[in-house]
Amino acid sequence: MKRVAVAILLSFFCSVTFSQGYSELYEGEEAASLRSLSDTLSRLKNEEELYAFVSSRLEKSGLELFGSVDYTSFGIRTENGDTATFHNAVAGFAGYDRALREKHIVVGTRLLPGNETAIAALLTLAAKASTNKVLFPRSVIFAAFGAGRESNAGAWYFVNRAFYDSGSIDAYVNLDLFDNPNKGFFAYTASNAALNSLIVSQNRGLQPARPEISAAEPEGSSQRAFYVKEIPSVFFFTAPAGTISHAGIDSMEFEELGRQCEYIYNFLVALSSGPAPSFWPEKEKETPVVAFSECDTKPRFLGSSNPSAFLSKWVYVYLKYPQYAVENGIQGKVLVDFMVDEKGRVRDVTVRKGAHPSLDREAVRVIEASPDWKPGKVKGETVRTTLSLYVEFKLEKKT
Repeated sequence: MKRVAVAILLSFFCSVTFSQGYSELYEGEEAASLRSLSDTLSRLKNEEELYAFVSSRLEKSGLELFGSVDYTSFGIRTENGDTATFHNAVAGFAGYDRALREKHIVVGTRLLPGNETAIAALLTLAAKASTNKVLFPRSVIFAAFGAGRESNAGAWYFVNRAFYDSGSIDAYVNLDLFDNPNKGFFAYTASNAALNSLIVSQNRGLQPARPEISAAEPEGSSQRAFYVKEIPSVFFFTAPAGTISHAGIDSMEFEELGRQCEYIYNFLVALSSGPAPSFWPEKEKETPVVAFSECDTKPRFLGSSNPSAFLSKWVYVYLKYPQYAVENGIQGKVLVDFMVDEKGRVRDVTVRKGAHPSLDREAVRVIEASPDWKPGKVKGETVRTTLSLYVEFKLEKKT
């Protein structure tokens, strides 16, 4: 009797295993949720049904829908002269910081049949962010953009027509192509230095996934509309450029997608909490250049602010009289200009008034080899300081 029971149980377990699939049996809660969401989305027949479902889910997650028809609906003139209507599903929440809540992070994807896993990722992130609003000083908007096959017109409409102030968008995060299992995890940033720095910083910590930064755009998507408006944008995707394939839900590794969503959520928290990324590379702040005599606090070498100490403690200690000059009895003074920068480094050593090429070269060499100084200051701020010194070459008379 026991053998019969064991056989029945084993038979039942095997039938469940083969009908459900190994990965489904052992998926975690978030992976199972992503699978279920993706499967539901795949059954919707068109963009209209996707729009209704996504809008409803965003609202149920506790986000405020941008419900105005002018905001969510737009038309595109077709070749035969008719106007086709499309929709953007948009919702968000206000940041907790009074100063930063007027700034926005936008997270988006294409509202497009075939893009189910990316839409599922967007809805998952929206629900998690909404639950943890207290972690976001900036306001966050989640958007599924319509007309993805019409040159991503929905994203263009949002950033150029619907949204009241595109200048208040500090960054855009694009989700797409999350149906390429085991092909990797990438972040396309268009080589934006600030976003690259944030990703590198995130990757140093304990993360469930780590994207590889890519400068090669995988394919055109909604981030281009933001990029044209000079809004820093990052495009998370799951295949290297040039190997795009739409494998479909049946081949998707939802556990891996769950880990990628967790990483992107952590990235969003850091992005919302940190300084606004710059679209253009920041120019290094120019430190003022001040003459030695105009410094409130003069540059110091080995504790002395008297340039003669530099000559006695360094220059004349390590100066090597050129052999050619010795053999030919060449003497003289070389007037050298140089700078002590804001970090105390000696740089830009040049000869203003030379004595002989061999002497000039040696004067420059020994000053360029100088150890660091203590930089000069004006009104408490470090500055770059210019100095001029005579280096004297004098032969001893033979008796």
